[in-house]
Amino acid sequence: MSEHHTNVLIVGAGMAGLMAAGVLAEQGVKPLIVDKGRSVGGRMATRRVEGGLADHGAQFFTVRSSRLAAYCARWQAAELVYRWGQGFSDGSLGEATDGHPRYAVHGGMNALTRYLASELGDRADIRVNVTLTSIVADETGWWATDSSGEVYRANALLMTPPVPQSLALVGNSLTPEDRAALERITIAPCLCGMFKIEGETTLPTPGALQHPDGEITWIADNQRKGISPNARIITVHAGPAYSQLIYDWPEADVLDRMQEELEQWLAPEARIVYREYKRWRYALPTVRHPDRTLVAEAVPLLVFAGDAFMEARVEGAVLSGLTAAEDILTRLR
Repeated sequence: MSEHHTNVLIVGAGMAGLMAAGVLAEQGVKPLIVDKGRSVGGRMATRRVEGGLADHGAQFFTVRSSRLAAYCARWQAAELVYRWGQGFSDGSLGEATDGHPRYAVHGGMNALTRYLASELGDRADIRVNVTLTSIVADETGWWATDSSGEVYRANALLMTPPVPQSLALVGNSLTPEDRAALERITIAPCLCGMFKIEGETTLPTPGALQHPDGEITWIADNQRKGISPNARIITVHAGPAYSQLIYDWPEADVLDRMQEELEQWLAPEARIVYREYKRWRYALPTVRHPDRTLVAEAVPLLVFAGDAFMEARVEGAVLSGLTAAEDILTRLR
């Protein structure tokens, strides 16, 4: 067993954690970031499927704030991010437009988080495949232990996983008021199917449709999206209420239901040749915290952030992460 010392420990290497790390690094604070996944990204997830690629978590992002607009401009200049479309039809009309461009990422959404991690370089210590089993506080700060017995000591702690997972680790260190505020947050699941198609789809421009209130809320052609040139891989998402209802169904039954919806959008000669399944236990915040972060009281410095704080979008995670870094810097100083 060994100990790792850091000024700031960030749990979770998704958009919130990586954006926070970038601000801290710019101010000379080197964070240590741990994530239980095999790579950075969280729900900024892209999977290799039968010779192609599929975004199977977040599908795009919008820009409504000047802060994200500045970052987006940099990512576009780096030829990483591109404008995919202006909106999505429900299938009854052509391309929908609502004034907010939708941005996608060359190589899939996960490429953006990998880019952010590479930009940090040696200004941050990023460790994946790390499953924390306990986090406790004492008068010296935070002590986190992982499943292999490694110990991480930190003066400040930033928690960015889904709030139920964060509460399982640090809930006992919170005041009743802070714990109650976090327990009010609710996060719905999302069931995802990925289908390889031989042939064409008839999805409306720009290659996706959205039924926000339907059982199946999203169908997208990753080839027409521009991230899967070598194979036509379709992503299908079930809506939050329906995902909750059928969460424990057998995988084949869920895929059959998704396939039934998808087949309506295949050209006559097209056929499904492969399919696979992903369950997101925590996907869409349905009751959010009213502020961009929660800074805990009466413990060593502890901040909660993510897309369950104020805005349930990629942009919400970005802005929450930036605010969390500022909260930490203010208090460390």
